[in-house]
Amino acid sequence: MQKNSPDGGFLQSDYWRKFQENVGRRTFVLSTDDIFASIITHRLPIVGNYFYIPRGPVFNNQKLFDDLFDIAQENNISWIRIEPADDRFLKFLRLNLKNVKIKKSAVDMQPREILILDISKSGEDILAGMKQKTRYNIRLAEKRGVKIFESREKKYVDEFLRLVKITAERDRIVPHPESYYRKMFEVIPPEVLKLYLAEYDGKIVAANLVVFFGHTATYLHGASDNVHRDAMAPYLLQWRQMVDAKGAGCEKYDLGGFDQSKWPGITRFKIGFAPSTKPVKFSGSYDIILKPGKYHLYRAIQKLKRIF
Repeated sequence: MQKNSPDGGFLQSDYWRKFQENVGRRTFVLSTDDIFASIITHRLPIVGNYFYIPRGPVFNNQKLFDDLFDIAQENNISWIRIEPADDRFLKFLRLNLKNVKIKKSAVDMQPREILILDISKSGEDILAGMKQKTRYNIRLAEKRGVKIFESREKKYVDEFLRLVKITAERDRIVPHPESYYRKMFEVIPPEVLKLYLAEYDGKIVAANLVVFFGHTATYLHGASDNVHRDAMAPYLLQWRQMVDAKGAGCEKYDLGGFDQSKWPGITRFKIGFAPSTKPVKFSGSYDIILKPGKYHLYRAIQKLKRIF
């Protein structure tokens, strides 16, 4: 399954599915030798439930969709949200699913572009591939005595959550609730979900969640304080995470999504680690409509929300 997933496949893993179950969502799995889909049920008021298959299905096979539609019908599902790896998958769907309508989702559940570094190279080559300013900031953080370590102790989880609130207020974003992150630590084992922290002058100033899954390490969530930003801790954090991922046998390091128009600062930061690396591009989220009436009502409600 992982070798056929451009992003490493964690969102289609049993770890992620079981986490979703623990936050109250019902899940299903369709799996044979050549097809795979981890399915998450999302509940909405008025319009009913829909299936979401994050970064999947992994394989394009007609049998998969026959089974998928059977499960959807049994569970009164209004539409199925999928995330094809590329446009060829969409072409396959439109050729083979002629009795249902497939429509681009109003929003993409996952970023359309992600940046994946090749960390199978030597550490010197990885550093040489970064922008000069990024290398400088890594060295600066080291020179100023920023300490990087990994821990899932409660006090450090609390520090991470404190930094999430600060980052959300600073960047004007809506974070997941604290309970969501705490449940991740409860359900996903420590060898898979790691919490990295940066300490400067006796204070935790930045923290990242990183997933180690198969041959890919994925930077999942990050947060930083408003103080000591000149210590450049986030740069050293990323570098240490790459070094550890390489040491653990990972061949790829996924820096996650970026978008120059939506997140210019985050995008500049990430591109600094791999300026010559082409992003991995996805087609986005698409909806296979099973109940047109409820689906069109859902789209109308979403449009009203955006207006008001």
